[in-house]
Amino acid sequence: MEWNKQNIKGLLLVVCGGVAFYCALQNLDVVWGAVRGLLGILAPFLLGGALAFVLNVPMRAIERHLLQNSRRGAKLRRPLALVLTLLAVLGVLALASLVIGPGIADAVMSIIREIPAAFDRLQKQLNGLAESLAAYLPMIQEWLAGVNIDWESLSRRVLEYAQALGSGIVSSGGGFIGGVVSGVSTFVIGLIFSFYILLQKEKLSRHGRQVIYGLLPLRQADRTLEILRLASRTFSSFLSGQCLEACILGTLFAVSMTIFRMPYALLVGVLIALTALIPIVGAFIGCAVGALLIAIDDPWKALWFIVLFLVLQQIEGNLIYPHVVGSSVGLPSIWVLAAVTLGGSLMGITGMLFFIPLCSVLYALFRSYVKERLAKKGVPPEKWRDPPPAAPSRR
Repeated sequence: MEWNKQNIKGLLLVVCGGVAFYCALQNLDVVWGAVRGLLGILAPFLLGGALAFVLNVPMRAIERHLLQNSRRGAKLRRPLALVLTLLAVLGVLALASLVIGPGIADAVMSIIREIPAAFDRLQKQLNGLAESLAAYLPMIQEWLAGVNIDWESLSRRVLEYAQALGSGIVSSGGGFIGGVVSGVSTFVIGLIFSFYILLQKEKLSRHGRQVIYGLLPLRQADRTLEILRLASRTFSSFLSGQCLEACILGTLFAVSMTIFRMPYALLVGVLIALTALIPIVGAFIGCAVGALLIAIDDPWKALWFIVLFLVLQQIEGNLIYPHVVGSSVGLPSIWVLAAVTLGGSLMGITGMLFFIPLCSVLYALFRSYVKERLAKKGVPPEKWRDPPPAAPSRR
């Protein structure tokens, strides 16, 4: 190896990177604390970027068909598209609330009406238990008389436990209030930041390209922008496919429950459609709530609802989801299931949402790299394509 300036620079970078990695492994607590602190500072801006990316998908479609033939409307197209997008999102949320709210209220009222009867049944059971224990009362009194209890020490321990519990409740209550205030402020700042990104997205994109071309060599800058465009297309397609899959699954449940005359068909369908936005496991959350609502009306129908859910979940998980979402992101069905499993085991629900488009980007890059290597080596397609089917033998 020649000891030129470029090789020495690369070697120094490798050595410095190795030393930094070793120091990080030796001080994982410090590194993790620093990462958490940095994420806490950047949380509003990260949330704003995520909201801007999600809202940009419907906003781009609205803006494409809005005031196309009007020169005066060119300046109003972007703000008007943002307002219409927000109204559409709020309309969907309001419609879902109008469907879900009354059903939840009816279920709560049914539970409240059942409380007196439940208390009566509980009182009868306690009376029966007291009558059955009455025969053992002398034996229990004799046993208690022989037990030596230090009431002073016991009362002191109970008092200490009560004080610790009270201080814990006060501190947890203060922490809860602080967390709510911090979460609301983070969301508000992130929402405002997302509005700025959406209104100035071309300008910000141009500045980003200037930074990339200014800091990286021309070839690496082109490759970086190509990867970023691929990631943007993949994540946008994933959001569209996920919403389509959730609508399909919610419609299947609403229609199936209507056919089998189950209660709360529309409510459960909308609820499952909303929770199904979480890949694979989101529908199970809707199933739990739906089964609880139906069980209040009829426990046997709740059991049949669970059976129906398991059937539709198998259809959704093995047929609808891999094909709808997998085709939207260009990822084969088996890799969609692998991405969901891996992401869920590493990062929970966030990993499930993030790993499918991430794996799609990595899959596209690796496929492109393999094709380039095959072309560079001059491997003919006949070497790696499936062989033609054998001709039937003639007898």
